[in-house]
Amino acid sequence: MELRHLVTLKTIVERGGFKQAAEHLGYAQSSVTTHIKDLEEEVGKPLFDRLGKKVVLTHYGQQFLPYAAKIIELYSQALHMDDEPTGDLTIGISESLTICRIPSILLEYKENYPKVNLSLKSLDNYDVTSSLQNRDIDLALVLEKDDWLLSELHCEKLKKERMVLIRPPEEEEDMRTVLYTERTCSYKSVFTDYIRHKQMDVKGSLEFQSIEAIKECVSSGLGISMVPYFSVKAEIENHKLKGEEIPPEHPAISTFLAYHKDKWLSPSMNRMISLIRSHAETWV
Repeated sequence: MELRHLVTLKTIVERGGFKQAAEHLGYAQSSVTTHIKDLEEEVGKPLFDRLGKKVVLTHYGQQFLPYAAKIIELYSQALHMDDEPTGDLTIGISESLTICRIPSILLEYKENYPKVNLSLKSLDNYDVTSSLQNRDIDLALVLEKDDWLLSELHCEKLKKERMVLIRPPEEEEDMRTVLYTERTCSYKSVFTDYIRHKQMDVKGSLEFQSIEAIKECVSSGLGISMVPYFSVKAEIENHKLKGEEIPPEHPAISTFLAYHKDKWLSPSMNRMISLIRSHAETWV
């Protein structure tokens, strides 16, 4: 039993005749007649009474029509059953994005797609390509150098970040200790390039495992550091830190969205990608 024959049957009834159904479906009228003839031969009973130029469903046709409509509906549901985001979705993300940017995205996503089980995984200690290749994560939202590009991945630059040199609110004149993040290598390399370019007199350095620890230590007077502006915006506005914006011509950090080029984008992934892009347009 071919689905197109059932669709033809349903359309004849809805449109009021073979000719109207043929015009609606884009068939020759002879094709519509053949569809019904083949269907009648298969079920072994007539579906229409031909009363001159008028055709009406037989008693059997009236009984058969609801089943035909149900089959058509089930087929449509089967084709579109993945349109609603469901299942698990794991996002790999850099630490500072988790703190500053992802909460509002997650909240909106959960409100709109409650059937998706969301989880986050820090990427600071993991290789992004391996995590995506091994299906440890579905999407990655990371901070990397502007020229970051990996052949296996779709790497989409969402925003070039404003970088700032942060200092304690009451800085000592001999403040020459720099604070790095050891896990987010991109931060450290950009800061190192800037120090070399400016020929800064550095007397010592310390490495930390989180940007939050660096912010607290800079605020307390331990040293200076370089971070994306969005991660210290509140502290600068509240005068907990001093911030000196790095000129845009210097190497910087960008936020990237990444996923494996060979991965099928499920509805849950597509909705998340669209939402991230939408939020990125408003990022400071």
